[in-house]
Amino acid sequence: MTPLEDRATGCVAGAAVGDALGGATEGWTPEQIVERYGGRVDGIVPPFNEDWRNARPIAPYHKGDGHITDDTLMTHALIRVYEKAGRHLDAYAMADHLVPELMGERRWIPELESDALPLQRIFLAEKWIVARLHYGHVDPREAGVGNIVNCGAAMYVAPVGIVNAADPDAAYAEAIDLTGAHQSSYGREAAGVMAAAVAEAMRPGATTDSVVAACLRLAKDGTRAAIESVCEAAAGLGHWDGSFEALRAAVRPFDTVADTYRDQGLGARRPSRLHSIEELPLALGFLVIAKGDYRDTVLGGVNYGRDADSIASMGGAIAGALGGLSAVPAEWAEGVGAASRTDLVGPGLAIAEVARRVHADDLVRRRAHEAAFADLDRR
Repeated sequence: MTPLEDRATGCVAGAAVGDALGGATEGWTPEQIVERYGGRVDGIVPPFNEDWRNARPIAPYHKGDGHITDDTLMTHALIRVYEKAGRHLDAYAMADHLVPELMGERRWIPELESDALPLQRIFLAEKWIVARLHYGHVDPREAGVGNIVNCGAAMYVAPVGIVNAADPDAAYAEAIDLTGAHQSSYGREAAGVMAAAVAEAMRPGATTDSVVAACLRLAKDGTRAAIESVCEAAAGLGHWDGSFEALRAAVRPFDTVADTYRDQGLGARRPSRLHSIEELPLALGFLVIAKGDYRDTVLGGVNYGRDADSIASMGGAIAGALGGLSAVPAEWAEGVGAASRTDLVGPGLAIAEVARRVHADDLVRRRAHEAAFADLDRR
């Protein structure tokens, strides 16, 4: 592989593996996770509820056992959108290409153990895309307004960072434009910053510190404050095991989701310039604690609980982009790929090829603009 392909596959496969491992522990506390599994989770584990078919609020989804969740389904769908469009994406691409992906073709859904439309699995915040764009005919640039503000857009936006590899500013701008059709407020902001984190992680010579610095430089309002607070707390911690109380305390002032994760108040997930999603700051925090190591970044998110699949998926995407495909433990990747009946490497190669073509087109436009501007400024 070229370094581009290595980092792209590391990012996409790393996100999927983190998603699958975290799916088993999603919604639970660290204490509940230890009690259920007899200690910290260190790989693929069975569902939290043995009777997962009937256990609320998880039913009917088969989480655990190496099954990817909607985070990866959406990520792979976005990669297919890039392949079809063959260019940078905007909010109109969400309407023209992503909506048909979600409602037009049946695919294997591991959590449902059947072929189904992705629309039948994704969460209500993602079904919003179809409701607003396909049925409501809303201007795509404004369609995200009114949706709940959560990590829905940030959880699948890593491909934007790959297409804009080594250019976090461009990744941020493209993700903000694209996800305007899905999210608003700090949910949309987190998508921009997450894409920027991946773009920086793709850069040769990138480090955990440079990723966090890029995020802090671009992030706005509560999102920036939350990332700064969590990463400062993380810098003083030696391992993810034992870090959860300090990290939760650091993010709590910015998070509208209660400590009792499924007990939501009226103020939860509403637009605000003061707040942030929890998932991205935590993913960066675990990345800092792990010093970029993929395994520990993901296991921190998995064992933290709460929105574990998205935290581990985001952290896995960034750590995978930093370390390349070899950073993702082979036993995890093979286990998740087999259990989910999903190719984890092919989508990364596909988005690397899109990035290559888009970059070539960007160079042509840039050189044409440079020549035109030079003519304008010639005496």
